[in-house]
Amino acid sequence: MLARVFSFGLLGIEAYPIEIEVDVSRGLPNVTVVGLADTAIRESKERVKSAIKNSGFTWPAGRITVSLAPSSLKKEGASLDLAIALGVLAASEQLNSQSLKDYYVAGELALDGSLRPGQGILPASMAAAKSKINNLIVPAENAKEAAIVSPVAVFGVKTLRESVEFLNHPDIVKPCQIDILDLFKESPGYTLDFQDVKGQYLAKRAIEIAVAGAHNLLMIGPPGSGKTMLAKRIPTIMPDLCLQEALEITRIHSVMGTLPAKDGLISVRPFRSPHHSISSIALIGGGAIPQPGEISLAHHGVLFLDELPEFHRDCLETLRQPLEDGFIRVCRVKKSLVFPASFMLVAAMNPCKCGRYYDFKSACRCSTQEIYKYRSKISGPLLDRIDIHIEVPAARYQELASTQPAENSAQIKERINKARVMQKQRFQEETPGWNAQMSHKQVRKFCALGKEESELLKMAMTELNLSARAYDKILKVSRTIADLAGSQDIKTGHLSEAIQYRSLDRDFFV
Repeated sequence: MLARVFSFGLLGIEAYPIEIEVDVSRGLPNVTVVGLADTAIRESKERVKSAIKNSGFTWPAGRITVSLAPSSLKKEGASLDLAIALGVLAASEQLNSQSLKDYYVAGELALDGSLRPGQGILPASMAAAKSKINNLIVPAENAKEAAIVSPVAVFGVKTLRESVEFLNHPDIVKPCQIDILDLFKESPGYTLDFQDVKGQYLAKRAIEIAVAGAHNLLMIGPPGSGKTMLAKRIPTIMPDLCLQEALEITRIHSVMGTLPAKDGLISVRPFRSPHHSISSIALIGGGAIPQPGEISLAHHGVLFLDELPEFHRDCLETLRQPLEDGFIRVCRVKKSLVFPASFMLVAAMNPCKCGRYYDFKSACRCSTQEIYKYRSKISGPLLDRIDIHIEVPAARYQELASTQPAENSAQIKERINKARVMQKQRFQEETPGWNAQMSHKQVRKFCALGKEESELLKMAMTELNLSARAYDKILKVSRTIADLAGSQDIKTGHLSEAIQYRSLDRDFFV
């Protein structure tokens, strides 16, 4: 007998429908899986067989053929286990095959017939919302994640037997219902706060400007000056996520299996801090079947690269295109996939290999050649794409011992939100929506300078020998500084402050 079951496969961060046909016929006992299945799917016959037997059903004695369509696409993962098991039961007349036609099914089976949570359930639910079938059967632990998407009816089950009982009697399991607003309210939020950081007022000011305009940031200072401490607190002052941004982030983490347990929705901005030994594929994404990398996991959040010169040169150079475009295109022989990668880059580094070049307490032990070699690991084109460069000096004892309370994240965030409102009003329906993402044409339109400001910028470009990209970066940063000040026009003070954040082009890397 022939049975059909519908499920989903993953291609990048998108889900596509799979039609699973199961045929049980006479012949020597054997299971054949066709349709470009990977090892995990080919091994599923053993899991499915044990799960069916341990759930109290009978494994059919005959030849079983499982076909996965479309056969031209590679399928991978164990999320087809439940669909294959239900297909076998329907083909062997232990389940009414007509009950399967109105459902998509996804889930990995354990040998005892229980269901394990899987990856990519949210993309599957999004794909189901666009199809004619709006019912989805998933493991109970994934139900909350899948139910975010409307109008999909999500039914969470715990075992194979429970799945069969539900298909025979649909009223015994109610669709999962969630309130999106409650998910945002239940978010654990942040445990860190800028109030914990003593001193470093100039660094905090630069970070506030960077977040207000979504600018990239480089911090340079000796070990222990607080660079990492400052970076980890940046998400606490970033504007709250909207639902669309939260769905984009959750979809990526769902595919990669990094979605926090029992959390249906990621409602706080991600902070990713990969080790400097990371490969270029792990950083930007890729593989035989391309998957998102760290820059996509940091989408709408912060990618923090600590000890920047220690990263492999090829890794750093791969960041140049996504920093400009906000996405990464991964090309392979048979497929080209696009992953979102709109993140704020925050990098930190020592001024030299020993870290004491700027330290007024200890003498630097590095030779001139060693310092140059250490700094030259960061190319000029990459540095050009970092809007703000700041020095973070070692904290003084008076600042560390001070009992005066520092400004907290909520106060900084309030000013940033006001600046973001000005940017929304300025750009309206235009894309991009933030100052750092302005095109050259938009820079000309929204960053017009007066005569005095033009002369100042001309002198700075000549003295610092800056590139055309750096010219635009200065204007974008000065526009953000003006927004924080509530000014419609860019004044000399705003421009001067923006120029000082490019001074490292001359003093540090040339």
